[in-house]
Amino acid sequence: MSTTDAVAFWDGVYAARPEAGGPRPNARLTETVTGLPPGDALDLGCGDGGDALWLARQGWHVTAVDISAVAVERLAALARSHGLDDHVTTERADLHTSFPPGGFDLVCAHYLHTPFDLDRATVLRSAALALRPGGRLLVVDHGSAAPWSWNQDPDIRYPSPREVAADIDLPPQTWRVERADAPRRIATGPDGRTAEVTDHVLLIRRTA
Repeated sequence: MSTTDAVAFWDGVYAARPEAGGPRPNARLTETVTGLPPGDALDLGCGDGGDALWLARQGWHVTAVDISAVAVERLAALARSHGLDDHVTTERADLHTSFPPGGFDLVCAHYLHTPFDLDRATVLRSAALALRPGGRLLVVDHGSAAPWSWNQDPDIRYPSPREVAADIDLPPQTWRVERADAPRRIATGPDGRTAEVTDHVLLIRRTA
């Protein structure tokens, strides 16, 4: 399918949701980043913007990208309304064809899943290469399907964090896996429903 199809799909997903006045950050982000010195962060697939806004409040300068113009325009407006526009830069980007330039102290990719063609290993390798020494790449994937997920395929298989790390194939002399596990939590969906879900969490640090 074409980029036009992907843009239309994700614009439709976000346009169908009510605008979030105070989107929540992902739990795996807050538990990982709390206590780290703020720097430059890249939020891949920023969605409703909860992660970007939370990072900005902690003093990070965030580049937030998404394939959906609806998502990035809403986030830009939210950042302005919360007085965080000097810490949040939004950009519509198709990671299938390009990767945001620059060097970062943190790159986060939460639930970067799509029904369209996306070479995730290449995207995540580019993310690792964009890290400055000491920087971290946080990849959080679905380990189970929530009732509100757009993907309810009963046959879907979720790669483990170690499998994701193997696909990225980073030399251990320069990048170190600091976390690779599958914790469970109670999640709340866009419609307010709650369910127990599994996250696949991968944290990689650039050591040199």
